[in-house]
Amino acid sequence: MNINDKLPQCISQVIEPVTKDLGEFTVRRTLPDKSRQRVGPFIFFDHMGPAAFPPGSGVSVRPHPHIGIATITYLFDGIIVHKDSLGYDQPITRGAVNWMTAGRGVVHSERSPADLMANGSHLHGIQAWVALPIELEETDARFEHYPESEIPTVELPGVNLTIIAGEAYGACSPVKTSSETIYVEADLEQGATLETPGEFDELAVYCVTGGVTVDGYELQPGQMAVFEPHTSATIAAIVASKIMLPGGATLEGERILWWNFVSSSRERINQAKKDWLEKKFDEVPGETEFIPLPKI
Repeated sequence: MNINDKLPQCISQVIEPVTKDLGEFTVRRTLPDKSRQRVGPFIFFDHMGPAAFPPGSGVSVRPHPHIGIATITYLFDGIIVHKDSLGYDQPITRGAVNWMTAGRGVVHSERSPADLMANGSHLHGIQAWVALPIELEETDARFEHYPESEIPTVELPGVNLTIIAGEAYGACSPVKTSSETIYVEADLEQGATLETPGEFDELAVYCVTGGVTVDGYELQPGQMAVFEPHTSATIAAIVASKIMLPGGATLEGERILWWNFVSSSRERINQAKKDWLEKKFDEVPGETEFIPLPKI
């Protein structure tokens, strides 16, 4: 029997992760999926780690380009240094938010700090992309960093919430988004329950650690349950658990995703390929390495 044949009415589908080996560590990817490209504006959702790096190793993602999206880095553990072609050089730690809007084009690298590369470290977090509204796909690139102290938290019985983006549970994040977006981290004690907000066009719950039930349906780490539109559900923690709630308004129009490029136009994707091959993107100051255009 297909897993989706026995779902409660509040869930439209459950997405199983695809494991991707990135060399130093692996990720579990739920979006895009062959059955569903987006949840709200979220078009890419990678669960990084948890990973332990021995001395001499760590994250070393060479400069690469993006168009048509905003990238969101959010860590539970570890440090990543973001550098981009706009000139930003920004470490991110647990609970802070790095939000980079690629728009018409930006290049960035992501690496472990030198001291952690030398001594060893840990990494655990979510790398997500949100598609931009069609009218903003060619907006100017920008980067914003929000320290943990600026991201609002809410305490409920047995539940600690962090409102990463959007407005929910009586709190509003300062993170600037290009469309209605909700993004929440929730830590639940064993036996605790949480009612999901029901006002959004599209919303999902992703189980990071532990294990929860969604209106009685058991969700394991790495699985994403997508809710029916404008539907609320009860999440209950079987054990101490961490979950994420991504979603927002439905974006109009189709999107093409090729490598790191997202656009509503095939011609624009092809132009971005050509521009990267011909080195027409701005460079990251101080970086000479880059990721070549893949042959796919």
